[in-house]
Amino acid sequence: MDRKSLYLGILLTVLALGQVVATWQFYDQQANPTVINIGWAVIFLSAIFGWLPIFTLRYRGNISGKSYIHTTTLVKSGVYCIVRHPQYLAGVLVSIGLCLIRTHWLVILLGVGSWLIYYLNTYLEDQHNIEKFGEAYRGYQEQVPRLNFILGLYRVLIKEKRLSEME
Repeated sequence: MDRKSLYLGILLTVLALGQVVATWQFYDQQANPTVINIGWAVIFLSAIFGWLPIFTLRYRGNISGKSYIHTTTLVKSGVYCIVRHPQYLAGVLVSIGLCLIRTHWLVILLGVGSWLIYYLNTYLEDQHNIEKFGEAYRGYQEQVPRLNFILGLYRVLIKEKRLSEME
């Protein structure tokens, strides 16, 4: 791990934990329950994008090492046909959910800082994967969005529709 990744990881940890603590500290039971429930739904959605990659990479990634992240095969199926960085997306979604659960200026400020670092990490991860998988990854980048799961789902559904029409 290089120094930039280490410092970004430390900063992200401080921001994310700070956001969780601030959400708890400034929680307002009188806040809009609909907004709070939407926040919890977003956090639930984040769990899907956080956990599915573990199983997908273990099953399809041809792992070399102890961790599921040490893949030797470019995985483009499962959750990876929807977004390229599902676990970073999960982090962004948790942060958005916390902002909805508690719309306090400090929670939002810490959330925005977290989003920026998650997004920056996707660029670093793309660079690493280009070095690791070469042109195959560049082609994958053109087909699958970085974090936009709505666009990714739309593309998958359109592809499925076209395939069913061809039959």
